Amino acid sequence: MEQEIDILIGDLKQRKASACRQLLSDYGPAVLRMVSRIVTRREDAEEVYQDVFMKALRGIAGYKPQQASLNAWLSRIAYNESLNFVRGQKATYVYMDDLGLDTQDEPDEAPHSEETIALLEQALGMLPPYEQAIIHMFYYDNMSLADIAFVTGSIPSTVGSQLSRIRKKLYRMIKTC
Repeated sequence: MEQEIDILIGDLKQRKASACRQLLSDYGPAVLRMVSRIVTRREDAEEVYQDVFMKALRGIAGYKPQQASLNAWLSRIAYNESLNFVRGQKATYVYMDDLGLDTQDEPDEAPHSEETIALLEQALGMLPPYEQAIIHMFYYDNMSLADIAFVTGSIPSTVGSQLSRIRKKLYRMIKTC
């Protein structure tokens, strides 16, 4: 597998069309999922998706496999391009302080019902895009804290702290509904 990725990267550096098609085929769906979680309007997400791969192809010479996997490297580009797009849009997010919730509550039980799961999905939609992205990378994409840290330009311990705060925030949001 690692040898196949090395060959793919070499072919991408040589600008081979077959390598570009393989990159899109192998990594495109995951990149589109990440972009779509942050950029919710389909047309905008598709535009950002294209920008991600254009940026990746232009920057492939700078990719360092010892620093991160190709998937993590592409995820970092997708994350940053998506956030840059969202920052350029006029969006309104609901923050915990705006809801008047006590920020000291601790989760004491896991969601058990379909209703709770629906509330969780609704609460996820109320989070700022960068918090949504962290939750999705960890729980849906099964990325390690180290990979998420690479994607977000952070360190693993900071990502762990962010996950903890976001989980508590989601719990409080669900609890008040």
